Amino acid sequence: MAIDSEALPRHLSSGLKPLYVVFGDALLLAIEAADSIRTAARTAGYTERETFIAEQHFKWDELRNSAHSLSLFATRKIIDLRIPSGKPGVEGGQALQDYCTSLSPDVLTLISLPKLDWSAQKSQWFSALQQHGVIVSADDIPRSALPRWIAGRLKRQDQNTDNATLEFLADRCEGNLLAAFQEIQKLALLYPTGQLAFEQVKDAVMDVARYDIFKLSEAMLSGNSGRFAHILDGLHAEGTATTLVLWAISEDIRTLGKLLQAVQRGVNLGNALRDFRVRKDKHGLMESAARRIKLSHLERAMLQAARLDKIIKGLRQGDVWDELLQLGMRFSKP
Repeated sequence: MAIDSEALPRHLSSGLKPLYVVFGDALLLAIEAADSIRTAARTAGYTERETFIAEQHFKWDELRNSAHSLSLFATRKIIDLRIPSGKPGVEGGQALQDYCTSLSPDVLTLISLPKLDWSAQKSQWFSALQQHGVIVSADDIPRSALPRWIAGRLKRQDQNTDNATLEFLADRCEGNLLAAFQEIQKLALLYPTGQLAFEQVKDAVMDVARYDIFKLSEAMLSGNSGRFAHILDGLHAEGTATTLVLWAISEDIRTLGKLLQAVQRGVNLGNALRDFRVRKDKHGLMESAARRIKLSHLERAMLQAARLDKIIKGLRQGDVWDELLQLGMRFSKP
């Protein structure tokens, strides 16, 4: 069974399973999911708990031995296994497969993993965990779904607000779920239950966005000029190296140019994405940009990027940050 972290409370209310696997790159959601499972287990009488961290040289026999031994004072036990690397290795993979075949109703096993790539999710050991346990995904919330997520969290504390305010909150907390969670909790402390006005939220919330050069490039490819400018301002304020910012933008511009050249030669866009090893999570952005932008447009953008490189190196005069902004604006949607 596979569920996301938001559906976990409803699942736990209907009873516990002997095996849970929490994985994903959203630290807040992963922590919450694991805490919810442990709390439900303690409530159900799993009074003993043993924690293992499977790092290099971990003895996998300890996991099996723990599952078959209960203390004199406990009839039920929680085994909390954490695999920080997400790679149990050959021995660990086999140990996990064997472990799944002999699950005890008196032992609840919680396995915590980071975000896994495609090959790890298709491995035999992960397939065994999927077959015998409940897989809880704790993936980061994309920007498009962030307002809805914030609305759900506000609802938990009996507060709500309009869509414009939710968008404002999403912009201010973009890329940092933990910061968003803290700001939502702050609203519960500052204001009573019910409707929150925009001015109340604006006064309470700080700019806690984690400015990220890769999110900047994402905003550029999607043609979202407002988001691009907002993230670029944040990178500027944080003193991010302009060479790093230009590199991230230029890489995607070059890749987009190669895709368009391939399409002009008659290559299918999907095949071109695979040929140029574009990450799967960027396929949608690249496809959308490739259909919207002309090759001649990209060639002019690359010329501007070359000029920017000379400005950064002191070979030409100009305002680097203003030039970066103008470069990003070239990709704005009409």
